[in-house]
Amino acid sequence: MNVSRSRRRWLGVAAAVSAGTVIHGRFALGATMPHAAAKPRLAVCIDALFTDLPFEQRLARVKAAGVDAFEFWGWRGRDMDRLARMREELGMEVAGFACDTGGPLVAPGSAQRIMAPLRDTLATARKLGCRQIIAQVGNELQDIPRAQQHENCVEAFRAAAPLCEDAGVTLSIETLNVLVDHKGYYLATSEEGFRMVDAVGSPHVRLLFDVYHQQITEGNLIANITANIGKIAHFHVADVPGRHQPGTGEINYVNVFRAIAATGFAGFLGLEMWPTVDHTQAIRESISLLAAATAPQR
Repeated sequence: MNVSRSRRRWLGVAAAVSAGTVIHGRFALGATMPHAAAKPRLAVCIDALFTDLPFEQRLARVKAAGVDAFEFWGWRGRDMDRLARMREELGMEVAGFACDTGGPLVAPGSAQRIMAPLRDTLATARKLGCRQIIAQVGNELQDIPRAQQHENCVEAFRAAAPLCEDAGVTLSIETLNVLVDHKGYYLATSEEGFRMVDAVGSPHVRLLFDVYHQQITEGNLIANITANIGKIAHFHVADVPGRHQPGTGEINYVNVFRAIAATGFAGFLGLEMWPTVDHTQAIRESISLLAAATAPQR
């Protein structure tokens, strides 16, 4: 792949999105959708749901609940060969899993440290038929200026981009809230995450927009999502407060899902949630909610 050409093309698209010059009808909330437009799909995080079962057995429960895609956290120390076999037997898709970054990306030298574990992660992605890996940047370092920590992350993602491009895998940068769940984490705001994406300049390095975390951190969900949809590869979904299933808290998920669908986004909405009800019931309620949000408007 010609990395320079790819980077120039991506920078042009990202600039158009940020400036609001992308085809207006595609990105405007409430716009008329193209004929037979693809829709967002649900995936289930098996590190959050059905945890009473052995890891690989959770796939069958997800499938039985009506979802044919799953994601998970770390892959080290788990039987990826067995997981790949079970995925294939059940006809399921791996929406994403956590990348081994070799340490905190905010630290000096991260561009070198990430390379070997990234290659291992991409080999695992190939084994699983997975097109997305998820990267966290680590906790904020008190003895290094934030601007330098930001640049350390950007340099690591720039180093990672050609490998991801060659593998056909997207690396999604994960933001987390620091008010409730992840005190000390470096990257909390979507705005700073989008700036990292812009600085890297590769279509294979984008943002994981976690609706739960961003509601706690900054709110303004629909505006932030629709203005930056070209920089978002994946969503995580749970309600506030409590990180329970959609519909239990303050987020109007019908409106949020409808806004995401109106952009033409056809990727995954990952259910990374801790339900207040039976897990199968929570998944099926989420399926119904997404169906209501994406149904043709009368």
